[in-house]
Amino acid sequence: MSPTPLLVLLGVTLILPRVKTLTCQQGTLNKVYNVTELPLQWTAEQGDCEEGWGCQDTMMLIHNGPLVNLVLIKGCTQDPDQEVQVTEHRSSPGLSITSYTHVCRNNLCNNLANSIPLWEPLQPLTTVTPPSEALQCPICMSTNGCPERGTKFLCPPGTTDCYNGVVTLSKGDTTTNMRVQGCLAQGGCNLLNGTQRIGALSLSENCNANDFLSCHSGIMVKTLPELSREPVEWTTYSSKMCNIGEVCQETLLLIDSGYKSLLLGSKGCTLPGTQDSQKVSIHSGPPNVLAASYTHVCNSNWCNKADNSSVLLNTLPRPASPAPEGFKCPVCVNVFGICWDSKIITCPVNATYCYTGYIHLNGGGVSTIMNVQGCMVKSSSRLFKNTQNIGVFSVIEETQNEPPSQDGVAPAPYLTWVEPPTLP
Repeated sequence: MSPTPLLVLLGVTLILPRVKTLTCQQGTLNKVYNVTELPLQWTAEQGDCEEGWGCQDTMMLIHNGPLVNLVLIKGCTQDPDQEVQVTEHRSSPGLSITSYTHVCRNNLCNNLANSIPLWEPLQPLTTVTPPSEALQCPICMSTNGCPERGTKFLCPPGTTDCYNGVVTLSKGDTTTNMRVQGCLAQGGCNLLNGTQRIGALSLSENCNANDFLSCHSGIMVKTLPELSREPVEWTTYSSKMCNIGEVCQETLLLIDSGYKSLLLGSKGCTLPGTQDSQKVSIHSGPPNVLAASYTHVCNSNWCNKADNSSVLLNTLPRPASPAPEGFKCPVCVNVFGICWDSKIITCPVNATYCYTGYIHLNGGGVSTIMNVQGCMVKSSSRLFKNTQNIGVFSVIEETQNEPPSQDGVAPAPYLTWVEPPTLP
C-alpha cells in the first residue's frame, strides 16, 4: 500500500486524504431493436478506475416508429459528479431522442440496469399502400445503410417531412455511422436539435447521402492444399457504412508453399487513395513459394462484390514440377503463428535454399504473424521483396534461411516463440 501523501508547509506537516480509487460497472451497447423488445435489462462487468475518476452511465434512445436504437456506455470518467438527468433532445410524433446521464463517485454507483427510465410505450407505425393523403416515409435505422426504396409507413399527425441522414456516434477512438430515415415534425438536417454531446457520447449528423458509402465487410481465412488451383467462395454476410470520404475495398492474399496454401481476404472500408483501381500482383512465383494478391478499390455502394477467388487465380503462373531426386525442404503455411506440422517435399528445379519467414500482417480486421516455410532459389530471396502494403494490409517480412545439410535435406530451423495473432 502506498504511503499517505504528506505536505510540509511553514514547518507544519499536513496529512492529506488519500484519493479514492473506485470500482465501476463497465460495458457498451449500440443496437437497433424492435419497439416490442423494450424495455431491456442487462448486466455489466466491473473494472477499476484511475485515482480521482468517477463512475458514469450514459444511455440514449432514438425512437423511430417500429424501431428503437439503444446506446449504452458504462465506465470511468474524469467528469464532475452529476445527479441523474433525463433529457428530451428531440420531441416528435415521429423521430424522438431522449437520454439518461449520471456521474457519481462511489463503488459501483453507475448501476443503471434497464432502459425503463427512458421507456415510453410506442405504437408501431403501420405499412400503407400508396397513394394516401397522409405523409408517408421510409423507416430505417441501420449501421449497414438503408435500401434505396424501403417500405413506406404512414406518419403520425404532426409530422411534415421525411428525414434521411447519417448520425455519427463517437466515444474515444470508436466511431459508428448510422443511417436514419423516418418522419419528422420539421424539415432540414436537424434531427439532433443542436445536441453534440450526451455524457460520454459525441454526436453529429450529415444529410448528404453521397458522403457515406456502404460496403461489404468481413474477413476470410482458408487453409487448404489446392487454393492456388481451385477457386473458393468469397462472400461476406455483413456490410458497413464508411466514414466520410472513405471508399470500398477488397483484398485477397494467397501464399502457397507447395504442400499447404493460405487464402486471406478482407472486405470493408479504406481511407481514400487510388480510386476505382483493380490489380493482381505476383510477389513471388515458382520455383519459389508462391505469393500473390488481388486488390480492388471502388467508390460506389457495395461495389466490393467479388464472390470467389477466381479474380486472383485466373492470372496465376502454373506451379513448377518437382525435380527428380532434387533438393528437399520443409514446407508449411500457418496463419496462427509457428509451423509445427511442416512436411518435407522435393523442391522444383533450380530451388537451392529453404525459406523460413515470419509475415506480420495488419489492417482490414486482421492482425497476425504468419510462419511460412518452403523452397526458394536464393538465400536472400523474400516473398514480398520490399512491399510494405498489399491493399488494406500492411506487411513486414522477417526471414531466416539456413544452408542445406550434406544429404540435401535442410534441417528445420530453430523457432522462437511468436505471440499468437488476433483475428477480430
